[in-house]
Amino acid sequence: MTLSLNDYITAFNQKNNLSALAGIGRGIEREALRVLAEGKLSAHGHYKQLGSALTHGQITTDYSETLLEFITPVSHSPEQAIAQLQDIQKYTFANINGELLWPMSMPCFVDEEDKIPLAQYGDSNIGKMKTIYRQGLKNRYGSMMQVIAGIHFNFSFSPEFWQVQQELHDNKAPLSDFISARYFSILRNYKRYCWLIPYLFGSSPALCSSFLQGKDHKLPFKKSPRGALYLEHATSLRMSDLGYTSSEQSNLRICYNNLDDYVDGVQDAIALKSEEFANIGVKVNGEYQQLNTNVLQIENELYAPIRPKQVIKSGEKPSQALRERGVEYIEVRALDVNPFADTGISIEQIHFLDIFLTYCAFIDNKEFDCDSQQYHENNMNDVVMRGRDPELLLSDANCQGEVSLKSVKEWGNELFDNMAQVAQLLDSAYKTDDYVKAIARERAKINDASKTPSAQILSIIIDEGQSLSKYSLDKAAEYRHQALTRDYQFYSEQYFNSASEKSHQAQREIEASDELSFDDFLGNYFNS
Repeated sequence: MTLSLNDYITAFNQKNNLSALAGIGRGIEREALRVLAEGKLSAHGHYKQLGSALTHGQITTDYSETLLEFITPVSHSPEQAIAQLQDIQKYTFANINGELLWPMSMPCFVDEEDKIPLAQYGDSNIGKMKTIYRQGLKNRYGSMMQVIAGIHFNFSFSPEFWQVQQELHDNKAPLSDFISARYFSILRNYKRYCWLIPYLFGSSPALCSSFLQGKDHKLPFKKSPRGALYLEHATSLRMSDLGYTSSEQSNLRICYNNLDDYVDGVQDAIALKSEEFANIGVKVNGEYQQLNTNVLQIENELYAPIRPKQVIKSGEKPSQALRERGVEYIEVRALDVNPFADTGISIEQIHFLDIFLTYCAFIDNKEFDCDSQQYHENNMNDVVMRGRDPELLLSDANCQGEVSLKSVKEWGNELFDNMAQVAQLLDSAYKTDDYVKAIARERAKINDASKTPSAQILSIIIDEGQSLSKYSLDKAAEYRHQALTRDYQFYSEQYFNSASEKSHQAQREIEASDELSFDDFLGNYFNS
């Protein structure tokens, strides 16, 4: 049964269904580089007081020892999610010897790429595997790409929400199957409209010239008065070919039509050999250079602006978890670090993402063919490179297979007209006016590109003539001071001290429990 947006709005406006809509779960993963006061990358390893990067649930590292990752648990309140992230950062600032957290997505000044240290996770087999995976990333793409920071926003609807939807569709399938199918419908709608995310929130139109050391490119960069490189209409260089992309992955046919096809596509990619990566070798002179020579070493290497997710069990692969238990939540990965927010993401952004993803859940659609999916990917690429260009036209490939060209302003206002209804519904569910305010605030950016964060950054470094590095360092120092003078809101220092000790003990127990050699462990992992 196909339902319209108005059908969903009417159904969820009923008093007994509003509470189901108010059960949205949110989690935030924020990446941030540790830097010194002068703006250079810290050379210090992961600080012991922060706990074990292998086992700590909220403070870990991503690619590098100096690239921290903060993880909040599932929260049903935007305010609580932000408070948790602020508490994590407060504890971190108190235990990194005066270092700062870089508030931008594109990295600080890096003298030599080879000096970026790989993250270390101890002597266990799983710890060694995590570091070797990062060695493979370094050999495949270089280290500079890997120290770009971003925000991952984890989002889920309540079981009650899905029960209401299933009744509306008169669907008799097991609820978990229905939920997975509907999440994949959201993923398809997200792919179609995700150009909105870098346009509204992209904040990396410029970068330090050190980022391009040794990189071949043909981009028409301009130079700011203080030496930063920028593209005049760019929104998110982090999401461009300079950032999180892989030419080897560009030919993968991973579609978002249903769970089984998606998992099959991911697993095929893991098994697909790469001639380019084979030239690196796996074990060279007794040292692992990568986990294997496939297009993807492991599933985490798949670069995508959104992913279906299921909480994994010990030793389980993400695709296995999806296959066995379906989709539990989705991970939005197209967000730059917001330099105007101390946590890298603002509560106002969360309100908009709630609206946007709920809107995606309220639009029925058909499955994509690969050609349609390419239109959406082209739109994304165009917006990250020149989203504020008034002459830019995007291709709206609708569900009927028709393609029309639209400007950002034209298409954006169409979407905001529809999303305004969702905002009113969410305000009713949460008894607030935050969502209607979010629509007004973000629509203003559609009609005036100078209000976007990318335009604001360029105004700072061009019109005001400020140094990008100096501006970033000033913000970093400001956010450190705010964090250290703010009281804990959700956690406590005692909580984090205890979590740190427990994580180190958990790492020791994992290391003591290993019985296989690393070669055998790795063979078993990929044969399972």
